[in-house]
Order: sequence, then structure tokens, then C-alpha cells
Amino acid sequence: KGYRCIFVMPDKMSEEKIRLLRSFGARVVVTPTAVEPDDPRSYYAVARRLAAETPNAILANQYHNPINPQCHYESTGPEIWQQTAGRITHFVAGMGTGGTISGTGRYLKEKNPAVRIIGVDPIGSILYELHRSGRYTKAEGYKVEGIGEDFLPSTTDLSVVDSIVQVTDRESFFWTRRMVREEGIFCGGSAGSAVAGAVKYAKNHNLGPDDVMVVILPDTGARYLSKVFDDEWMRENGFLERAWVDYRARDIHETKSTEELIAARPNDLIKDVIGRLKQHNISQMPVLTQEGRLAGIVTEIDLLNHMFMTDHKHSADETIEAVINRNVPVVRPNTPLETLMGIFSNHNVAIVATGDEVQGILTKIDILDFLAAQMK
Repeated sequence: KGYRCIFVMPDKMSEEKIRLLRSFGARVVVTPTAVEPDDPRSYYAVARRLAAETPNAILANQYHNPINPQCHYESTGPEIWQQTAGRITHFVAGMGTGGTISGTGRYLKEKNPAVRIIGVDPIGSILYELHRSGRYTKAEGYKVEGIGEDFLPSTTDLSVVDSIVQVTDRESFFWTRRMVREEGIFCGGSAGSAVAGAVKYAKNHNLGPDDVMVVILPDTGARYLSKVFDDEWMRENGFLERAWVDYRARDIHETKSTEELIAARPNDLIKDVIGRLKQHNISQMPVLTQEGRLAGIVTEIDLLNHMFMTDHKHSADETIEAVINRNVPVVRPNTPLETLMGIFSNHNVAIVATGDEVQGILTKIDILDFLAAQMK
């Protein structure tokens, strides 16, 4: 009807949510997440202040508005009861304002007191411990949006909740992605939390074919393209391990213990180079010109073959000039691991370089060590 709307939300919310609301002409006020509920900067306090300062405004007040659970008592509960023909045995929902689980749970309990009402709470929220022991704990941060609280909303009726299952952000986002890829259900993070909690509960309580579990999936994945469905965001937050194809030459080179580039010059003596290989416990090293450009590589096997040449007389002042292997592959720091694997099918080493600057050397054992470390 063209009402002026102001939405107040914490800064953990996705950019898609903010842009969507603004596209409808709403004003969006973003507040810090990591503050106490009674802090004047919290989204609860800011919303109350804006409602008081704005003429003819009402505060929807979803955390304390009794219409919130009442709507679910009058609509969601009856719909589930009707569509399951009264066969529902377990109802699972994430807990935020508590309106969904409280209203729906109350209706289902009235129809059949044996129906189990199960809440899902992210680790970091206070609701799990409050339900379990009646004790208030300090809330911690978590990434999943739309569920979990740092206080008990008056719209939450814990008396209708039989169990609360805790889930991690990693579990939530894993199931969010799995729902899309395996079931074709493009849901968001809190839906993933609900499924994660439902699966945990079903396994721990040995649910079988006679049980009918209904799980609420409250959000769409379209709001989380920059988060849950962004591989880089998932990796940055530690929720997604990198696939082999995502690794680059720089990743492998940076894990090597040797910080200083150990190199030889074309006019270095063979005996000195052998001593340096032994000193650093390495089997090859790049050879650089006086200007620092790559001339090739010298390896212990090439030195050995050269020393055993029967038609060549060796002297104490012999240099490595004749031993340099100039047919050595050069890769850039951003060369994919997949490309490196192809190179190592025909070569034993590769030089990592940026332009004329040699940064290091990679061997087959470096690749193996790196891959083994990623598996730990």
C-alpha cells in the first residue's frame, strides 16, 4: 500500500537481503552485530528509537509481538496436521524469534501430545543451554543468519519444545549446499541448520519408517549468493576445504621450509656446488647469471654422470658450465596444480619465476609433501 518501511538489521546479514529491501524502496539501517541486546547500538534498540522518533510509526517488534506465534498456531500448525493426515510424529524448526516453533508446536501438541517438538540452535546462541538447564550463558558469534539469539524473546515458549539440537555453522552450510545439489531445493543457511539438526536427531533417536518428521525450511538461497554459495567466502571463513584444482604453484612453494633461494652461478666450481648441495641437503639448484636471470639447473644426477665421463679429464677448477641443464620448465606463481602435474610427468623439477626473477624450485617430492599436508 505504499507504506514507508524502515528495516533495522545487524551487519552479519547478507548484502542480497539489504539490496532486495532497498529495491522495494525501503530504508535499511545496518547496526553492529557484536553488541549486547541492551546496547543502544543494537538493532533492537535502534529499531525502538527509530519507531519513537518517526511520526505515526509502529514497531513490528517480532521478538515480543504475540501475533507472531499466533499466526503459526492458526496457519502453519493446521496446514502441517492436515497435509500429514495427523500422522506427524516430529516437528523440527530453527529458533530465532521462536514464533514458528512456539505457535506450530502448541497447535500440534493440542492435536497430539505425543508429537515431539524439536528446535535447532546454532552454537553461540543461548537458547540450547537455557532450555537444557534454565541457565543464561554468554552469547558468542556465529555466521548463520536468521536463527539463534542472545536473549529469550517473549514470543518463544520453551514449554512446548521437547528438545533442542545444536549445530555448527559448518554443518549448516554443508547441508544448505547439499540440499541444492542433491534435492534441488535452493534454500538458505537457516534451512541448512534445520536439516542438519533434523538429521542429527533422527540418527540419535533411531527414527524409522513409521516416523513422520516435518522440517521447516524458511529461507531461499537467493539471499546468500555472496556467502553460503560463494566458494571464496566459504574458504575465507574456514567452511570449505580447497579442491586440488584450486591450488597454485605459489601455495606449494610457500610451504617449503627454505626461505632463502639457494642458487649457483655458471662459473661456480663443481666441487663447491657439490659441497653446497650437501650442506643444504638438496639434490638440485637453479643456476642464475650474474644479472640474476635463469640459466638452467644443476642436479646431483647430472653432476654424477659428468664426473664419470671416461673421455673427460676433470680438474679442481672445473666449473658447472658444461653440466647446466638448460631444458628446465618455468612456471608462474599462479600456475595451477593441475598444470604442474602435467609438467612433472615429463620433468623432475620446475622453476617458479615471475618475469626474470626466480623465486624457487619445485620437485615431485614437494608436491607429495604439500598434498599430504592438506590431508591432515
